Amino acid sequence: MRQNRTIRLLRNILVAAIQALALAAPVSAAVERIEVTERVAFAPGVTFADTGAYEKIRGIAHFALSPGSPANARIVDLDHAPRIFSGKVRFSSEFLMLRPVGRSPSTLMYDVNNRGSIAILGQVNGTAPLHNDPSSVADAGDGFLMRHGFTLLFSAWTWDVAPQSAADKPLVFSPPIAVGPGGKAILGKVQNEFSVQSATDIAVYAGMRGLTYEAAAPDDPQATLTFRARPNDPRRIIARSQWRFLPAAQAGGPGQVGLTGGFKPGVLYELAYTAKDPKVIGAGLAGIRDLLEFLREHPFEDASPPRSVLIFGISQSGRLIGRMLHDGLDVSENGRLVFDGAYLEVPGGGGSAGFNSRFVQPTRHPSLLEEHDYPSDLFPFTSAPSRDPVSGRTASTLDRAKDLRGHLPKLMIANTSTEYWNRDASLLTTSPDGKRDIEPAANVRVYGFMGAQHYVGRSRTRVPYTNCVSTTDHYLPMRSLLLALERWTVADVQPPPSAFPRISDGTLVGVDEYRALFPAKIDLVPPTLNLREPRLDFGPSFERDGVAARVPPGHGIEFATLVPAADADGNDRGGVRMIELQVPLGTHTGWNMRAPNTGFAWATARFDGSFSPFARNRAEAPDDPRPTLSERYASRGAFEALVRKAADRQKAAGFLLDEDVERAVGENLALYDRIMLHDRADPSCGYLFPN
Repeated sequence: MRQNRTIRLLRNILVAAIQALALAAPVSAAVERIEVTERVAFAPGVTFADTGAYEKIRGIAHFALSPGSPANARIVDLDHAPRIFSGKVRFSSEFLMLRPVGRSPSTLMYDVNNRGSIAILGQVNGTAPLHNDPSSVADAGDGFLMRHGFTLLFSAWTWDVAPQSAADKPLVFSPPIAVGPGGKAILGKVQNEFSVQSATDIAVYAGMRGLTYEAAAPDDPQATLTFRARPNDPRRIIARSQWRFLPAAQAGGPGQVGLTGGFKPGVLYELAYTAKDPKVIGAGLAGIRDLLEFLREHPFEDASPPRSVLIFGISQSGRLIGRMLHDGLDVSENGRLVFDGAYLEVPGGGGSAGFNSRFVQPTRHPSLLEEHDYPSDLFPFTSAPSRDPVSGRTASTLDRAKDLRGHLPKLMIANTSTEYWNRDASLLTTSPDGKRDIEPAANVRVYGFMGAQHYVGRSRTRVPYTNCVSTTDHYLPMRSLLLALERWTVADVQPPPSAFPRISDGTLVGVDEYRALFPAKIDLVPPTLNLREPRLDFGPSFERDGVAARVPPGHGIEFATLVPAADADGNDRGGVRMIELQVPLGTHTGWNMRAPNTGFAWATARFDGSFSPFARNRAEAPDDPRPTLSERYASRGAFEALVRKAADRQKAAGFLLDEDVERAVGENLALYDRIMLHDRADPSCGYLFPN
């Protein structure tokens, strides 16, 4: 009897201990285990300021999702994925971590990789890691993120990444495959739009550097190939006997199509066919969610959990964050926020569609020229509630993003002028009809980097466009805002207030008004159009369960999109006025025009802006209405003094760090020097950049 009482007592103590541990460190509901495959020094022998040395950890996170969990209800086709004995869906994702050695807790910065490649190091630190495998001090660039002590995390989330060189290490996800009753393959219609830069007999029909779903039947006899000149033109069918499916040019690559007589530039082609085996790509988003939850709740490899978790995305990656928020995938199965703050860089209209539907291809997105039928951005667009006058629906992008306590993550959304022309950026802060401003929600800051393009310009040639690209450096305010986001999440220090062009003050206008404001008689001719996203109708099931019944979709009334107003120099007003616009050396725009030999001379470049320098003196350009450099600046020293004052204003406003002031001044002075030495008869663009 005494022995039995002792056993019961020990059992009770053990149960109580287990319960106490569970309350102290809740186990993730979705991460089964973390497998570490590599742990080595990063940049061996190098220390980063006060932070010290860094290490690199590679591993594989193993997940098991419950299709019945309310947190997973928005994951399209999860209920059709194969399950293990427990009824859960199992998958895994490779990850990579760079973190300071022996320094914890630090802030964890998750970088949503872009098409399998690390993005943050190239734009924030200035150097993209060789082979997507950061190892040396050169891969750290100027070391900005390391000097500021961030733990950096990257993981695989998307599948449609074309094969790269054998030396590269892209982060590519293998999602579960959805199946029908009895394991029967699921079929569905897909369409791929493509064009060619020059005449060719064979073309790839996948998205940019991506893969696509291939035809379920070999050389599908029921497939259709159509052509048209502009996105809204009627499709014209090419006889099936005139074209054929061809195998990929390399193993694992995208398929090709051959056409008798060849494909021609200036034509939009569209290939539609039946595919099979849709991938549950929403599991990749859940994998990001659950890996972040696990790491913020558990010690990992001798380090305590981070003090704050941030998520960062550029372009496609920023749109993915937008979709996570839209579907509530920022909240774990346990009802907690998995990241405290998010920085969305150049996401355009925000990404409230795409990434989580049947037969989705994340590499695709619309611009003025291409992919108008791809569901990248759908209502709602604003972080505060707004009403769509066409559907009568009132909603916001954050309607599902609150945790169980009603908390939302803190968000920064930054676009350049290019996204206003080519990616619906105005819809983030206006009503869908473009008639009034909508203020961002209290937890959101929206910034417009005026005069900048999608990425900092680097092309030394005009090809395939008509103008040299914009040189405006918006990576510098990005660095300042990232540190502000960290302070906002850790200590609730308020970041710079939102700064974006507005309807109410006349800095956000229609294209016709922009053209009327833009200076005449200069070498830049503005577009007649910007992207106006159509309301896409994929059928009644698409909004409910992500399954399209109409491919291609029907088109409804377009959303009204606006662009930043131009000043007398042609530089954009409103928003964050970059140093390059406060003390200009020329006209910086968010648009560039495609060259006539591309066949789409009416369309804007997808990512690039333009730059046209001011004349050095009046004799060089007697008809140019813009004041010349000599009329603006008495000397190089006078120009430098004005640049330094502008840098001080940027620093005071929170858009420039003290450590970056000399870089900003140096970049502007160097461009001044190169313009002063450049022969205006030379049409090349190499002078815009240092050797």
